[in-house]
Amino acid sequence: MRKSDLILKGSVSKAVLLLALPIMANNLIQTFYNLTDTYFVSKLGTTQMAAMQFIFSLVFFMMSIGMGLSIGGLALISQYVGSGNKNDAKKTAGQLLTLALIASLVVGSLGALLSRNIVSLMGAEGDLLNYASTYLRIMFLGAPTMFITFAFNGIKQGEGDTLTPMILSGLSVVLNIILDPIFIFVLDLGIAGAAYATVLSRGIFNVISLFILFGPKHNTLGIEKNDLKLNSQYFVPIIKIGFPAALGQSMTSLGFTVLNVFILSFGEAILTAFAIGNRISSIIFMPAMGISGALTTIVGQNIGADNYKRANEAFLKSVGIASAIMVVGAVIMFMFTDQLIGVFSDDPYIIEEGSFYLKMILITIPLFGFFNCLTGLFQGSGHTVSAMVLNVGRLWGLRVPMLMLIQMYNINNPDYIWYAMIISNTVICFIGLLMYLSGRWKSPVIKKRKFA
Repeated sequence: MRKSDLILKGSVSKAVLLLALPIMANNLIQTFYNLTDTYFVSKLGTTQMAAMQFIFSLVFFMMSIGMGLSIGGLALISQYVGSGNKNDAKKTAGQLLTLALIASLVVGSLGALLSRNIVSLMGAEGDLLNYASTYLRIMFLGAPTMFITFAFNGIKQGEGDTLTPMILSGLSVVLNIILDPIFIFVLDLGIAGAAYATVLSRGIFNVISLFILFGPKHNTLGIEKNDLKLNSQYFVPIIKIGFPAALGQSMTSLGFTVLNVFILSFGEAILTAFAIGNRISSIIFMPAMGISGALTTIVGQNIGADNYKRANEAFLKSVGIASAIMVVGAVIMFMFTDQLIGVFSDDPYIIEEGSFYLKMILITIPLFGFFNCLTGLFQGSGHTVSAMVLNVGRLWGLRVPMLMLIQMYNINNPDYIWYAMIISNTVICFIGLLMYLSGRWKSPVIKKRKFA
């Protein structure tokens, strides 16, 4: 059975797993990017480690714009593919690539120019300021490699191909693992070497991904050079759908920037514990994120084919599969939190706080399965405003106000930071449930159904 037939007519559970497994692997691979950098940079010292965590949300802010555009393109491409409209799907893919390049040049240039000022405004001083601004500037300069990667993944995922992005990401992370110690230690570039290795690894495989998109043997949609020329009929819908997604992601990253400032007030050790806990917990989130990505494609293609019942079935089964897998993984990881934190630090205080934070996350793990599947449902249907409400509400509507109260009442126990995170995750999932039950996500975002 062809993948498109499986998505539209075959077993829903099989379709979810078949598309999700490569995305899970791809997300795991991307996590290894972070873990690799974290591991090698941790050998340089605690301050360098804290610097990476301190500006991670700013890097994510940059990524959010590229991801937003990619989500807009993915929603449209998947619905066009589901409706049988290949011509508009390929034109949308071409516009996505052009928008990604333009946006990356603008964001990358501005970010690189202002990186030190931004980090300084966040409160960093001394070595923390120097390390963080250096790493951030290089990552901003490498923005085109990141945005093109997102665009490629969005196009292939909209087609229903999640395997090819996984393969390229896997090869890219292998190259990054090789280059990291060379740039950091052999060439003695320190934390800057980690950034250079990441940008170069992505850049090399950008060339391969473009060859796949335009090469005659692999060009599934039939993308042509003429499709790159800006056409408002196609790039405006991408922006219209992608903007709320980008805004939601960027506001999330900005929220984590504020969160980092709060955490830093408790000391660099707590910030480091938070960084390590996040890196480790991101592994257990892979199933939910992978299933969410698969759900985006399945929902998009089935809504394009006017099969709303099947789209809803895919959501419900995705929640069940994601929660089951994550609970099993969380139970296993819960028993070894001290050892896992200890891989990245031998400081007893960091291990204690990092372990407690990690355990809090693991206890509430089913929430993340539901939250990510809601995001996949809303993004696949093209109703990215709903996904934005969830992302922005979780941080700015709930978590940041709670942290402000912690600071207002001079509560010096860092555990209250972790409690605020858990409460915000619980409340936003309930709000998401009400949004899902409203059924507004069922209307398609494509206006025409021309068959070509």
